Amino acid sequence: MSGTRVTAGRTTAAAEGDVVVLLIGMRVNHFWAVHQWVPVFFAMLRMVRELEKEPRRGLLGRVLLTASPRTYYVVQYWESKEKLYAYASAPDMFHHKAWAIINRKERAGGLRQHVGIWHETYVVPEGSYESIYADMPPFGLAAAHGSLPVEKRGRRAADRFAHRSPRAAAGAAAKETESQVGGGAR
Repeated sequence: MSGTRVTAGRTTAAAEGDVVVLLIGMRVNHFWAVHQWVPVFFAMLRMVRELEKEPRRGLLGRVLLTASPRTYYVVQYWESKEKLYAYASAPDMFHHKAWAIINRKERAGGLRQHVGIWHETYVVPEGSYESIYADMPPFGLAAAHGSLPVEKRGRRAADRFAHRSPRAAAGAAAKETESQVGGGAR
């Protein structure tokens, strides 16, 4: 995802419309319980590889991060929440099998307190995100959606927040017209 070729100057993510972000990870609660947390870690990596082999599933990009020696997570960027849900519930994908294993181990008391797992999902509406990268290879949102020179969206964060894609601008104009027409009829 984040190649080594640096883009000179300042860029911003070329994302248009809503952005779907999934943070998913694990926490090693007991280092000595290697047999409990190592399979979870490798399952995370296997799911990412599976998704990268099938782009139609909707994963646009990802970044593997660590918050501490105990906590590892993946920031994922998705085409839509519908594609994320479809992957999560697809019986032919590894995620389904991994959850069956986790549920079985939890029922047997095998995972209790040895390894923590978590996720957070955000659907970020257009106008509620902005980005800037200086002398960076494509990273994060820009690696998922592409990048463009920062001047295309504005040198200031406020300008980038104010950017609207043509589709969103057309939708906003239609709503404005509708409210003006509807407001006069009351």
